Amino acid sequence: MKRLSLALAVLLPAAMWGQKLADIEKRVTEFQLANGVTFVIYERHQAPVVSFFSRINAGGADDPKGQAGLAHMFEHMAFKGTTTIGSLNFPQEKLAMAQVEVAYDALSAERGKGRQADAAKVKTLEENLKKAIEKAGTFVDKERFTKILEENGAVGLNAFTSLDETAYIMSMPANKLELWFALESDRFINPVFREFYNERGVIREEYRMRIESDPTGRLINEMLSVAFATSPYRTGPAGIPSDIESYRLADALAFRKIYYVPSNLVIAIAGDVDPVEVKRLAEKYFGKFVGGPKPTRPATQETPQQGEKRLVVESPSQPVVAIGYKRPSVLDPDDTKFDVLSSLLSSGRTSVMYKELVQDKKIALAAQAIANFPGAKLENLFVLFLVPNAGKTTEDCEKAAYEIVERMKTQPVTEEQLKRVKTQIRANLIRGLDSNSGMAQNMATTKALFGDWRVLFTQLDELDKVTAADVMAAAKKYLVAKNRTVGSTVQPVQAKEEQKK
Repeated sequence: MKRLSLALAVLLPAAMWGQKLADIEKRVTEFQLANGVTFVIYERHQAPVVSFFSRINAGGADDPKGQAGLAHMFEHMAFKGTTTIGSLNFPQEKLAMAQVEVAYDALSAERGKGRQADAAKVKTLEENLKKAIEKAGTFVDKERFTKILEENGAVGLNAFTSLDETAYIMSMPANKLELWFALESDRFINPVFREFYNERGVIREEYRMRIESDPTGRLINEMLSVAFATSPYRTGPAGIPSDIESYRLADALAFRKIYYVPSNLVIAIAGDVDPVEVKRLAEKYFGKFVGGPKPTRPATQETPQQGEKRLVVESPSQPVVAIGYKRPSVLDPDDTKFDVLSSLLSSGRTSVMYKELVQDKKIALAAQAIANFPGAKLENLFVLFLVPNAGKTTEDCEKAAYEIVERMKTQPVTEEQLKRVKTQIRANLIRGLDSNSGMAQNMATTKALFGDWRVLFTQLDELDKVTAADVMAAAKKYLVAKNRTVGSTVQPVQAKEEQKK
């Protein structure tokens, strides 16, 4: 299929998207192995390269109680290697890793005595654990798994953990397809969580940098715990420090047994590939992957909010205000309306908040609306982020934002505005599909969320149906004070003055 230019694609009417989908379907092959691993293959033969996106349908929202951040641990462990890659002597390393657990058990037992714990013994046991970890480390062939990939042309080698998913990403030359299958299947089937406790420390440091030392990160983290009373979204994927510092290798193995199973894995491959060969290799390498049943999501749902919630985080940095409104999951029929709302409010220099708050009134330095936050599978937040301009306050930003929100409920947007944002949303989709890696990620994510990768394109039909009246109705229904959580950062002196009032 000849690739459409971005300029042409964004002008396509909805009817022509149906034809485009029909053309794309000819390039897509989808199959599921007997064990449940799902593959979506997209042929694009312009260049001899292939992109891979492996998506486990588990993220921070699936972390067990008391083990927040554990799903994120797998993002780090995925590059530590397997039983055949990453060790200088695996039989000896396996014994050394077992000794680490024995040493840790002894230390935990003594610490567990509380006030009766022998301080000198604790110190000795801590030293024993340190030595056991160091010994296990002597058998590690560091970064070997990554080096093999990079030596064979892998680029974009990465992974990420959100509240909804954990994903592993890379692109490789087309003639290395079988190597990818061999290595990717090996790390799903035969992983070794070597250097586990060292990496636990790395994750704790990431938490410090991204949340404890970042005012915006800290505000977001606190806001989630206030906005959500019972939802798994109340804790971000970075976890909780005390949990990070305490979970054990056995905890990770238990998590893997539940979530890292064939039926919970969707793999999308886009690029210069032959679907017949892909299926042969999938059966050869991933057909050996065995595991339990497809896991279910935690049953706990968010309890209805009974009124506005507010929080303040002290910080010497530039003030920020975040306004979050509860909204349904991405699976809800109203989902597309939030995409339109967010684009109307903050997409580009002609958007309502930018033009009014940043450009004309100069109340804010920046203003952004996010349709889904911090996840999409469950009830989440429609969020407005604002940064006050010099001489302005978070209260000024908040008041101005509410004026715009109320106007969205009573004054329909013009057809010109609606057409503009629909064009922008289409353009964003095209940009996301323009590369092999973007196509693979979008197809895997859509398949996992909706059960059908075609939703990636049919959502444009839903977009085209959104009217100005629909936008007003969504604003009236969801953007209400009772449904709102407001968080802001303030200077420490200001916080003390507010406490005196």
